[in-house]
Amino acid sequence: MSLTLRCRVTLSFGFGLLIVTSVLAFATWNLASGYMLRQREASATRQAEVNVRLVEKSLSSPGLDELLTGLTTGPDSSILLLSPDDLVTAGRKVEPSQLPAALVEHPPGRERIVVDGVPMLAVALPVAGDAVYVELFGLQQLNRTFAFLSAVLVAGTIGSALLGAALGSWTSKRALKPLAELSCAAGRIAGGDLRARLPDQDDPDLAALAAKFNSTAQALEQRALRDARFASDVSHELRSPLTTMVNAGAVLRRRREHLPGTAGTALELLTSEVDRFARMVVDLLEISRADQIDDPPPEEIALDALVRNVIATRAEVPLELEPAVVLGDRRRLDRVLTNLLDNAERHAGGAVLVSVRVLGDAVRLEVEDAGPGVPETLREQIFERFARGVMAGSRGDDTGSGLGLALVREHVHRLGGRVWVEDRSPSGSRFVVEMVLRSSDG
Repeated sequence: MSLTLRCRVTLSFGFGLLIVTSVLAFATWNLASGYMLRQREASATRQAEVNVRLVEKSLSSPGLDELLTGLTTGPDSSILLLSPDDLVTAGRKVEPSQLPAALVEHPPGRERIVVDGVPMLAVALPVAGDAVYVELFGLQQLNRTFAFLSAVLVAGTIGSALLGAALGSWTSKRALKPLAELSCAAGRIAGGDLRARLPDQDDPDLAALAAKFNSTAQALEQRALRDARFASDVSHELRSPLTTMVNAGAVLRRRREHLPGTAGTALELLTSEVDRFARMVVDLLEISRADQIDDPPPEEIALDALVRNVIATRAEVPLELEPAVVLGDRRRLDRVLTNLLDNAERHAGGAVLVSVRVLGDAVRLEVEDAGPGVPETLREQIFERFARGVMAGSRGDDTGSGLGLALVREHVHRLGGRVWVEDRSPSGSRFVVEMVLRSSDG
């Protein structure tokens, strides 16, 4: 799965800062631990050298044991005075066999060792004669300091990586904000809101992009308005002659029996085409009105009551209605249901069920028919303008304008909903309009 740009920037900041702080932490650890260890070794060596001089002066005195005991620096320290004939110890009990042979045999020297699980620094110095002075210094405190320092450095490294990721996320969010605004504005335009614009940008690099996008959107809006005005003007100009033609066709249809044979057939073809032309003009007027007129403020509409009112003016259809209130435009909802019913009558022999169903936060208006159905490959195409050819397998004479379902989709989108068609069991189609539920109080 490809990571988003923001995620990649966040990871880059976090990983980059992790690398930098890791290098710095490693360098700090080496320098600090090396310095502290060298200081401890130097101080232990100096102390052992001072102690050796005191021991050399007291080799033949009877108070050597007491002197060595007084020279120990703590419970973990130990002093061993090794000679070919004798062994004198003080402090922590340590066997000579626990000491490194090379250190004892070739003084002076020092070495870090572990005695009974306790880390120590062993310093060996020669004493007058054949004796060897060995003093052990505990390193527990130094090891605790190392542990604390390493914990601080590790925590600092992890914290800096998290800080880098947070900084990268914040930076990428601010940097990508203009792109998010561009995407939002483009989505609004694609959804039909041609008034969407980008805000003015202070950044010179982004100002040119915003200005170009806004000028393009402005030109697109003007073109759409010109096309809508043209369709509206043409439709208005056609209404008067069409009204005359429809009325004349109605008169001729009533005298159909006086025009037998080919003349009668020609009359039927003529009047059916005139009727279809008239419906197309009405639909074109509706489209141009939808493109040019702003929607009124939304109102609460009882969807179940609206369905009953529309069905009351048409042929009786079975209803299954649940109480549901939506926010919208009553005229648009009325036209949506009317067009779906007209589509069912024209292509599927009429609707067999109209229902309103509440599903969680949504409400669905469904119009079902028992026609031949709509192939899955054509279920998007039928909502396009002038998509008459895709209904070739339908019942009836296919005298529709090809704009009815396009108007349904246009109105539903303006109402903030969505529309689709699906199969109905055992046969037929189900046209579904889904909107946001305001309340289910009826």
